[in-house]
Amino acid sequence: MRQISATVTRYVLGIMISVALSGCATSPPVRPATLVPGEYGYLKQQISWLIRQEMAKSNVQGLSIALVDDQQVVWSEGFGFADRAAQTPASGDTVYRVGSVSKLFTCLAAMQLVEQGRLELDRPLTTYIPDFSLRSRSGTTAPITLRSIMTHHSGIPSDYQKGMWTQQPQPISTLPTLIRDEYAAFPPNTVFSYSNLGMSLLGLAVQNASGQEFSRYLQQAVLLPLGMQHAAFSAAIATQAPAAKAYRNGEEKTEPPLRDIPAGGLNASVNNMSRFIRMILAEGELDGQRLIKAETLQEMLRSQNRDVALDQGFRIGLGWMLDGLGGINIKNAGTVAHHSGATIYHRAQLVVLPKVKLGVVVLSNSSSAQQVVNSISTEALRLALEIKTGRKQPEQEPVVSGEFLTPDELEAYQGSYATMAGLGRLSPRSGYLKAELMDRSFRLVPRQDKKLQLQYRLLGLFPLDLGELGRYGISRATVNGHELLKVADGEQELVIGEKVMPVPVSEAWRQRTGSYRISNAGADTVLVSDIELRLENGFLLVEYTLPEFGGGRTSSVIRPVSDHEAVFTGLWRGMGETIRVINENGTEQLSFSGYRLEKAP
Repeated sequence: MRQISATVTRYVLGIMISVALSGCATSPPVRPATLVPGEYGYLKQQISWLIRQEMAKSNVQGLSIALVDDQQVVWSEGFGFADRAAQTPASGDTVYRVGSVSKLFTCLAAMQLVEQGRLELDRPLTTYIPDFSLRSRSGTTAPITLRSIMTHHSGIPSDYQKGMWTQQPQPISTLPTLIRDEYAAFPPNTVFSYSNLGMSLLGLAVQNASGQEFSRYLQQAVLLPLGMQHAAFSAAIATQAPAAKAYRNGEEKTEPPLRDIPAGGLNASVNNMSRFIRMILAEGELDGQRLIKAETLQEMLRSQNRDVALDQGFRIGLGWMLDGLGGINIKNAGTVAHHSGATIYHRAQLVVLPKVKLGVVVLSNSSSAQQVVNSISTEALRLALEIKTGRKQPEQEPVVSGEFLTPDELEAYQGSYATMAGLGRLSPRSGYLKAELMDRSFRLVPRQDKKLQLQYRLLGLFPLDLGELGRYGISRATVNGHELLKVADGEQELVIGEKVMPVPVSEAWRQRTGSYRISNAGADTVLVSDIELRLENGFLLVEYTLPEFGGGRTSSVIRPVSDHEAVFTGLWRGMGETIRVINENGTEQLSFSGYRLEKAP
């Protein structure tokens, strides 16, 4: 659900920490002099060794992997435990929550209905959900369509958090009523802005067009034809084998039920998911049964956002992320189509290389495993690509850093940036930029191509080799009046921040600064705590802690648009959304994503 894997900013911090703590206790297997096409024995040894190293380093309890070469599953294996207390080992049949990988199945079901003429990609969403509406302050008349939802360009807010993770979730049919007072985050087709809520509404469109409850329809139209035994869309994961237990910091946890089933409610094993991969690699067919036309699948894997200026080099298909940066980076393979997944405790990554007909899926039951599933997926496919085709990853040219930017050019970067990881700051120093983000600081040093290179010093003294991450180039761009910070690796690039400036803050908002608590949480699993509204350096900030996701403090800038409304500034997920001031029983509260926030005494 939470799209951790796609964001370079969080990946940066994870890499820095892991590099600082890394150190392998055993040696990897000896690489043979020649890799024989179709012979995956060395790959299994090498990746198994890597999996065990990464699991130990990141305190991952259980993990399963399946590697597919065209229509053959060449490797399926589990590592660690599905249930540590019962000493049940993980296997290829262990069932995990796959999180946002579920969206690929929801989009597939929608495209099946498009083929049948029961849905149309470019018709307004209201055609299929007549009671759907969102407020807008942009003045645009452009409709929200199914295509814009599948590409995360609808402008629908990222989530409706109230009731999302709760003991007795409401059906998705209640969503239009729940969100009728919410604002769109962006006008449609303005910028990529990841939305679980949008995908849940797509699931509701599928439900309405099919005439069947969403989970039941997906079972009949997608999962059963794929032969995915033990796989199901449901609000919760089963409590008995072959379902995996969930873990955080090595302690067993209970994954709460989820309302937004179309966005993240699939339970499946890697053996199940390998059948889905085989269907993708066979252009929509599996074991002689066609689930979707080849031309429809090709459209799903085609970049849909080349004309969206604010996306820069980032590409997305219909549900599929295309090419990789920030964890999924595979060269010489053609299109790299992938999707990650994260519930509160489970982590997942699925990657396919359609041109060379290779695919991999890695699932885990530990909240610390996102970087692990990303790196294992990438390394397995890089090695499989070399075994199958002889294509190696390109040799990395030496990165030369030095005084390649003038003081004035460094000065142009100075300022505050709204990023996916919170408010960051860049300030020029002698020959480099000091970057501050999530209570950490690191250096950005100029290099020969005029971009900036990340440099991290352990204890502020010792430079660390950041490997591939250290080769990413950071630069500025001004697009449609937005000052962007972006990161690139060759032809791939990604916007990671937008420069933000202080704006006048009215007395009404100044009086609202202080600590807040959620007053209507009910039976929800609330993911934020220690909420504070404060002024700092001219910015009005919402600061909060994510206790289930590392416990770090995150600061986001909000811009008042009136004495009763303010908007999160920046681009991408969670930004552009609105905080409203409401009065209930004579008491002023803040309203965001369905939650009521009351000021602490």
